[in-house]
Amino acid sequence: MDAAGPIDSVDIPSLKGKVSDEEWKIRVDLAAAYRLVAYYGWDDLIFTHLSARIPGPDHHFLLNPYNLMFEEVTASSLVKVDKDGHAVDETPFMTNPAGFTIHSAIHMARDDAHAVMHLHTPAGQAVSAHEEGLLPLTQTAMLVRGDLAFHDYEGVAVDLDERERLVANIGDKGAMLLRNHGTLATGSNVGECFIKLYFLERACEAQIMALSAGDAVNNPPQGTPETTAEQGSMGLKVVANMLAWPALLRKAYRLDPSFAT
Repeated sequence: MDAAGPIDSVDIPSLKGKVSDEEWKIRVDLAAAYRLVAYYGWDDLIFTHLSARIPGPDHHFLLNPYNLMFEEVTASSLVKVDKDGHAVDETPFMTNPAGFTIHSAIHMARDDAHAVMHLHTPAGQAVSAHEEGLLPLTQTAMLVRGDLAFHDYEGVAVDLDERERLVANIGDKGAMLLRNHGTLATGSNVGECFIKLYFLERACEAQIMALSAGDAVNNPPQGTPETTAEQGSMGLKVVANMLAWPALLRKAYRLDPSFAT
């Protein structure tokens, strides 16, 4: 393919009916997540990844083509890769095995991490560089803060040896600040992962805005961050699966239904 050509000049054979119904649903959800990340302005050109595991014994995952913008990703263009990020089936698209280091580490170590999303937003990077990380300044932050882990920066994530440390640092947490790097979330499905990432990103944005107004911030009463974190651990999964993600999926269709092709 011509790497400089527009997406409408690239022949993308539809995979609908050629993969299982279960895999197709995951493809549609993941493609919608890519489009929504672009819509909210969280994409970083063609960089970063959102990935999802395909059920089965082969440990295969879906990953974006490395040379497409997030706004161009479709269900059929997503590349099925192995644990090292190499394409399983023939594809006209490029993949980025090195960039899959973070995702593969967590997918392989965590049976509950069916989806993994990683971003480089300015707000997420700024909070990841803050000595105290995410502060309990807003309800949004308090809802996710108890489920947040940290991983120190080791350079561009191309060293497979870093996988072991990533896994050790995230433990059983559902989200992570990659120090001096960005944000990451996991979920039992694409929708749950996206909602968790949305809350984390919004919390980071609010923190940067609050601190930019000065250091005289209002801290919540003692005990409320812990109470709110407990509420988040119980409620976010339900809200994501039953309410927020179905609504976001409808939004993605309204914006541009081509993601589901």
